[in-house]
Amino acid sequence: MKKLIVISDWASDSLTCQEVRSAVEGFVKDPSCVNISFVASTPATIHTSFIISQIVQTESRYGQPLETVIFQNTDPRVQTEEGVEQAKGAEFVIIRLSNGMYLCGPNAGYDFSMIKDQVSEVFIYPGADKGSQFRSRDLYAKISAYLMDGLEDDMELEEVSVDTIPTLQGFYVGHIDNFGNIKTTLSHEDMKGKCEIGDEVAVTINGHTKKVKYVSNLFGGTPGELVIYPGSSGKPGNNWMEITVWRHFTGTEVSTGLQAFENPRPGMKIELK
Repeated sequence: MKKLIVISDWASDSLTCQEVRSAVEGFVKDPSCVNISFVASTPATIHTSFIISQIVQTESRYGQPLETVIFQNTDPRVQTEEGVEQAKGAEFVIIRLSNGMYLCGPNAGYDFSMIKDQVSEVFIYPGADKGSQFRSRDLYAKISAYLMDGLEDDMELEEVSVDTIPTLQGFYVGHIDNFGNIKTTLSHEDMKGKCEIGDEVAVTINGHTKKVKYVSNLFGGTPGELVIYPGSSGKPGNNWMEITVWRHFTGTEVSTGLQAFENPRPGMKIELK
């Protein structure tokens, strides 16, 4: 049986996680072998997309992608300003990547955009976009269980174009870690030709513009200095850039990138000048 990684904007709630776990265990062939982990996102689909891309990257390098299913559920209903019937949301899709891994979840916003270049096939699972206020428990858990049991060929799926997944353009806050480091969707390659190590770059996030020093790594500047550097996420050799302040965390001043830009949220746009 394949393991299941659940990524969702509700995954920080322990009750919700347990209900989904119970539902998946009730649907799989052998509940004694169930291996489920939960990763919390936010309602920003760019955030979920960043998390998915990083987990796919790590599973491909160190894990067992053929034995892994990712189920994500971040669907903030940004596509409508009016009420919907039966809590209808984005279409539920099942995706097979070039490494053989399966992903599933609502195709909302940019949820799958950051792994679009790795997508081999996209299928729609009809009828799973409505019918319950808590579809992760009532509908999606069963689909996840089918994929964990390797029953994808028994499912009545409709193949659609990869272009149903939108392309993400521009630079954004991808994730903010527990140290207050801002992980961006700006890659190391994007920086080449624009500035050199040691240069100061004007960065605007959350309506605040700051001078940020371009350094080779988090500890490449001096303590207390706001810096941008190739971080720990992304493809080896072309990491995503991170923005933060190197702190010793021993004094009274403990501000980081998060505080420097007045608490931005994942999904916010980033501008460089």
